[in-house]
Amino acid sequence: MGLFARHQNLRQWFKSQHFGRSATDSRYALLVACLIGILSALAAIILKLGIGWLGGWRVHLVANSSPFLVLPLGGFLLGYSAGWIVEHFSPAAAGGGIPQVKAALAKYPLPLSWRVALVKMIGAILILGGGLTLGRRAPTVHIGAALAAQLSVWLPTSPDHRRQMIAAGAAAGLAAGFTTPIAGVLFVIEELMRDVSSMTLETAIVASFTGAVVSMMLQNTPSMITEYANISFSAQEIPIYCLLGVLAGLLGALFNQGILFCSQMQRRWRLSLAWRIGLVSWLSGTVVAFLPDFFRDNTGLREFLLAGELSWQNTALAFVVYFFLTMIAYSSGAPGGLLAPALVLGSCLGFLVGGIGTKIIGFGSEASYALAGMGAFFTGVVRVPVTAIVIVFELHRNFNVVLPLMLTCAVSYITAESIHPGSLYQHLLSASGIILNEETPSNDVLAHLSAMDVMQSQVEILPADLPLGEVVKIMSRSHHRGFPVVEQGRLLGIFTQSDLDKWRSKNSQTVLREMMTPNPITVAPQAALSDVLFLLNRYQLSRLPVTDGQKLVGIITRTDIIRVEADQLGGVCQLPQRSTPSYVVYQTRSPAVGIGRILLPIANPDTATALFKIAAAIARERNYEIDCLYVITVPRLSSPAEVRVDTREGRKLLHRLERLARQQNISVHTQISVAQDIADGILATIRERHSNLLIMGWTGEKSTTGEIFGFLVDTLIAEAPCETILVKLGTKDCFPNDLNRERMWLIPTAGGPNAQRALALLPSLLSLSESSDHPKLWLCKIYSPTELLPALSTLEVLQASLQKAIAQPIVPLPICSASPAEAVIHLVESEDCSLVLLGASRESLLNQFLNGNIPSTIARAVNCTVILVRGELSD
Repeated sequence: MGLFARHQNLRQWFKSQHFGRSATDSRYALLVACLIGILSALAAIILKLGIGWLGGWRVHLVANSSPFLVLPLGGFLLGYSAGWIVEHFSPAAAGGGIPQVKAALAKYPLPLSWRVALVKMIGAILILGGGLTLGRRAPTVHIGAALAAQLSVWLPTSPDHRRQMIAAGAAAGLAAGFTTPIAGVLFVIEELMRDVSSMTLETAIVASFTGAVVSMMLQNTPSMITEYANISFSAQEIPIYCLLGVLAGLLGALFNQGILFCSQMQRRWRLSLAWRIGLVSWLSGTVVAFLPDFFRDNTGLREFLLAGELSWQNTALAFVVYFFLTMIAYSSGAPGGLLAPALVLGSCLGFLVGGIGTKIIGFGSEASYALAGMGAFFTGVVRVPVTAIVIVFELHRNFNVVLPLMLTCAVSYITAESIHPGSLYQHLLSASGIILNEETPSNDVLAHLSAMDVMQSQVEILPADLPLGEVVKIMSRSHHRGFPVVEQGRLLGIFTQSDLDKWRSKNSQTVLREMMTPNPITVAPQAALSDVLFLLNRYQLSRLPVTDGQKLVGIITRTDIIRVEADQLGGVCQLPQRSTPSYVVYQTRSPAVGIGRILLPIANPDTATALFKIAAAIARERNYEIDCLYVITVPRLSSPAEVRVDTREGRKLLHRLERLARQQNISVHTQISVAQDIADGILATIRERHSNLLIMGWTGEKSTTGEIFGFLVDTLIAEAPCETILVKLGTKDCFPNDLNRERMWLIPTAGGPNAQRALALLPSLLSLSESSDHPKLWLCKIYSPTELLPALSTLEVLQASLQKAIAQPIVPLPICSASPAEAVIHLVESEDCSLVLLGASRESLLNQFLNGNIPSTIARAVNCTVILVRGELSD
């Protein structure tokens, strides 16, 4: 029985351990990218070995029998087999693969999975081993992307990270195929994604590096290109290199147009993929059978061409044959690529042009022209000049080749774009009905939304120690089906209707802590909405808590997302403006150990310490952190992010408060923001930091007759969503400056939630008293002369409730007066009060202005410290 119980506990623990939080973590993405690089390298090696084994078997048969029988027949059988496998098991594996990856990265629903990778590998081995003049590097790119996509399914990854993982897989595939890690990263940026965000770069770099290193470690093969020692470049050769670039661009554009034309013709024939690839393989084998012997081994032929070991006649013949056979083979939909053939064709063209050019000018290196031709023809076909330059440079590892490469690739790109704009892959996708705009990405309605924009801040919560009987009553009255379980503001778990059904028959005194689902999946307020959707869908959740550190700040349901999406699609804008009203120029962060946050805007060095004492007392009592904010204003026409400001005064003030915080062991964060308006800067910080309480100083003056407290304070009282405390500091002998003398604290109350919140501050404020004689507390209520009896019963109830939390005696004081403000002012002056604690009026600011605001009147008329409290706007 004990063993069974331990098994159940272990199973429950394992179920609670998930990757939900890590799925959106950038460090987790980098770890997955490393794994993708390893898998892509292994796939590239297997593909190379398979093609080498099958190609060697074909060459052996040709050497021992009639090439006119083996080459056409063997090519047809292998090509037909490859086409049949692709057609029946994974049609998405047809073609070179780079267009499919490009479309998948543009969020088109094209399949990328282990099935695609496996079928692609088998098909590429069959057709390349069978003699088609295509390359294996583009299939390696496709395989790497497919493996990355499958890995992001097996290991949870957010949608945005999944897209970047696919790009990383493609980069790793190219890096492993050519052993060129830098080119792999650049190819992703230049051709596949056109995205230079930090996450895209980081994952692509990690995957490319890993793929290239693993590939080099597991195969000890020389570089694809012979390392020439006589690479040279001079100014006299520039016209010849320009001619080479023009020819490469012209022939590259014609090559692309030929592939598109042949593809269109083959689609008109309405043959199956198997027959198309089989017939093209038969044609290729037949042509090769009539050519010299060195054409029968594609690998050996490429080595001869790249090394320049053939005569100019054979090189020209090889260029023409390779040009047309590759064009026809690729247009059939065979699972092979153009990257290596483009380099080979460019090498042939470079040797031919270089041979003529060196004879004309009398000096120069044909090898230099061959390398420049490789990059130029690669650019003319694929239209990625930067990648072309880097890939040839990485293959040859000679810096002298960079200048001729840059010249020829630039000229080739301009020439090819002038003749036939757009890359071959873009045209192939367009022919398939997939139209991609290379310059502007698709506008995703929800792409720029975060969890903070969608979440519901007002959350129905359940305390962890609530008994089952009370839980049943609460859930029966609520329309919600799930509730966060919290303890002192910290999220502990989730309790849903299914949990209630399971525990309903248990003891009604069972506490919620024992019944809840612990360790729930959460998201941060800044999490992208795509990450939220991913987590909701992957773990089949109907709600997702939003936490800032350990603090629950909101909850997101599927209904919230549907509502926001419907509003956006319908043109209804109910989301906060994304324009930044403030710009952070300095900040420090302490450990986020509190269950809430106090925002303390400071500006005056003379009052900052006193305000911080009040904030620190409340922070200790409530286990909150403190955000100290210093706002620097700039003119309305200036952008806060572009104006140079002097932060020395603000930093000096913040450093002083940090020293006080360290003495009192309080977690304090500091920040200096630049804003056009102080109120906008404070409100923006409240939203970003999810502040629970705003404490701000007030001089007791107003700037115009149309304001209650002044424009800044009126704006914050009206718009700050959190609880707000307004402090008007008194003279030096008043609270909190002088705490050693016994003084009177007056707490006028008129009832209501704001008055209750003011009373709740008393324990925190009393903790500041350093005297053995605590201040005298007078609980005051003003009643009208028209009332027959004083409101003693109300005062006694308040006194009794306060006395439970405060040991200091509280004196109830009913006062009869027609003017509550004048009565309180007279009492403060006659009794030498140190502090007046008030709840802010709950009327609108307009009514307060028309009828008079009692708290503001009192605060202006007395010389002691006045604290006004206003609850959350939802209260």
